Amino acid sequence: MIEVEHLSKSYGSTTAIEDVTFAVEPGEILGFLGPNGAGKTTTMRILTGYLPASAGTAKVAGFEVHENSMAVRQRIGYLPESPPLYPEMTIEGFLHFVARIKGVSAGDRAERVQIALERCGLSDRPKTMIRKLSKGYRQRVGIAQAIVHDPPVIVLDEPTVGLDPRQIIEVRNLIKNLAGDHTVILSTHILPEVSMTCSRVAIINKGKIVATNSPDALMTDLMGGDGYNIELEGDVTDLLPLLSKLPGVKSLEAATAAVPEGRSQWHVFTQPGVDIGRTLAATIVGAGVGLYEMRRVRASLEDVFLQLTTAESTEAESTDSVPLDAEPEASDAEPTAGET
Repeated sequence: MIEVEHLSKSYGSTTAIEDVTFAVEPGEILGFLGPNGAGKTTTMRILTGYLPASAGTAKVAGFEVHENSMAVRQRIGYLPESPPLYPEMTIEGFLHFVARIKGVSAGDRAERVQIALERCGLSDRPKTMIRKLSKGYRQRVGIAQAIVHDPPVIVLDEPTVGLDPRQIIEVRNLIKNLAGDHTVILSTHILPEVSMTCSRVAIINKGKIVATNSPDALMTDLMGGDGYNIELEGDVTDLLPLLSKLPGVKSLEAATAAVPEGRSQWHVFTQPGVDIGRTLAATIVGAGVGLYEMRRVRASLEDVFLQLTTAESTEAESTDSVPLDAEPEASDAEPTAGET
């Protein structure tokens, strides 16, 4: 449904994104994950036709974004980080307005507006003025305007920023319900959003894609999977070969944490879904080695994210450089409702 190949965008001498390549299958929710300034918003704006790319191609539903911009826009629902709303309109009136400018026929407009209201939990307040809504409900209206024309692709840029915990859960459930009927790209730097809503993750850092896979696969491949931290006392020369041969053990690795003299600490990495805790403890005790601590550890998406985004050069950045997600000054303005 979405194909991005070797996409790049530069502002003068500053490269915002470089050689970005990924794909999103129909009905899938892709978490587009990265720290602030990594290039997420730039990529989203290129995909939705707001910005031209400097190089590379991006296709949505078979249409190339640069060559068929209007066809792409008709097939995309876009929620920018700041929802483009008219505060003096009612929710229903605004959605009718958006449906009209997005080409929904007059005969289908009322039905499409009603469906958007129901899916976004707004059907009990269609006549409410937008200016009277909380931020959470404004986000709901923003998502409603993105889906009112029933697009095959929905792009959500930081949809839960600034929401309270309850609002985050509500918006998260709404996004999950869009899967299957729509292909969704969820751009965010909030890790729980990705792990709880997305079937696949693309991590971008400093303008480049550094990993793409399912969250579980990333945690297993990059962090070695689940395992145990063990602290031992005594000579472990004969024990280590025994541990490495236990069924389910992938590898052993010495830890760098400081421990009392005569002790050592080890990471025991295990195969996914295998619990060797009882066998591991029995083997250690049976070998006559002192077991001071055994703690189960599980790889997390946060571990993966930190590993991929913090192992960078510490070279100081120029104070007059343009941030990676920056646009030319005229493009920094918040989009108006007419640009939805």
